[in-house]
Order: sequence, then structure tokens, then C-alpha cells
Amino acid sequence: MYLIGIAGGSGSGKTTFANKVLSHIGEEHSLILSMDCYYLNTLPDKLKTPSGRWNFDHPDAFDWELLTQHLSDFKQGRPVKIPDYNFKSNSRVESTEPVLPKKIILFEGIFSLFDLEIREMLDIKSFLHVDSDMRFSRRLHRDVKERGRSLESVIDQYYETVRPMYQKYLDPQRQHADFVVGEETDVAAKILAARINELIHE
Repeated sequence: MYLIGIAGGSGSGKTTFANKVLSHIGEEHSLILSMDCYYLNTLPDKLKTPSGRWNFDHPDAFDWELLTQHLSDFKQGRPVKIPDYNFKSNSRVESTEPVLPKKIILFEGIFSLFDLEIREMLDIKSFLHVDSDMRFSRRLHRDVKERGRSLESVIDQYYETVRPMYQKYLDPQRQHADFVVGEETDVAAKILAARINELIHE
């Protein structure tokens, strides 16, 4: 089994890029695992900002123990029960989704290259480097349309936590990437898919 890491800031297009790669390699041998599923059900108090908002862009917002265990299980060929996180209520739902391992796991998330133990499990590491204005625009559209947020709350959250956390924690992950993807994601997806197909048929 091969584990492919896809990191990048919020709104950088990680899910879209992962789906582009998947379209080239097919779902028979591969699946997408989103780090968003592994937000903690209850965030620690230290992640509450002075304005009373929660900082969801800090590494401590994630259930690293469960995530690491599940990635290890996949590596060992064992099925896992992936959590189901609801972004409108900011909490996990009771149900879980059992997922069987496949030969290729596309693991995408803002911190997919952050943890050393997880990085050592990754066979290919990529980072999406997208202009901050583009990331902000995409996040604004997504959170208002899909997650029921107000325009004002998305803007306030971006300047209070999203941007400073990107500069402090997310962007430095680029140094761990095997390759960095810019705006030309179609070309990059084909190149990555070609390498993955080589792995599949080795």
C-alpha cells in the first residue's frame, strides 16, 4: 500500500487536486482520506481566541493519535472506521464510515506533512502553494455556501486565526515536500498520477 500526502493551506485546492489525481488512476486501486475527518470532537480551551472563536487551524485541533493509528492500519492492510465530522455543528456525529484499504491512499489535509511519524509513513509528499488571495477567495465561497457561515465571520476568522496559523505552521511544511504544486494543478495531477500508476504496476 502506498500513502500519498497532499498538504496546503485552507482553500489551496487540496480536495480538488486529490480528485484530479484520482480521475487519472481510478477508484479501483485508490481512495481519498481527508484530514478534516479527524478534528477533535471538543477542542482544548487553549485554542479559544480572545474574541471567543475556536482556532481550527492549529495542530492541536486534530486527533493525532486516532489519525496516526488509522494511517498505520491502512499501511498494514487493515480496514478502519473513519470519523464523520460535521462542520456546521463543529462536532463529530455518532456514525463512522468503515473503509477498506486500497493500494493507493491520497491523504489530504492542512497538516498532512506536519507530523514526523506520519511523514515517515508517506511514500510521496506534495504541497499546494497557492496565492493567499486565491486561498481566501476559495475559503470564503466554500464556508458561506457549504458550511452556513456568515460573510463577516469567515473574514474575521481568516485574519484572526487562518492567516497567522498558515504563516506559523502550514507554509513551513513545504520544506518536507517531494514536490510543490502551483496554479497548474492539471499538469501536476497528471505527473503525480503517472508516478502512482508506476507504483501500482510495480
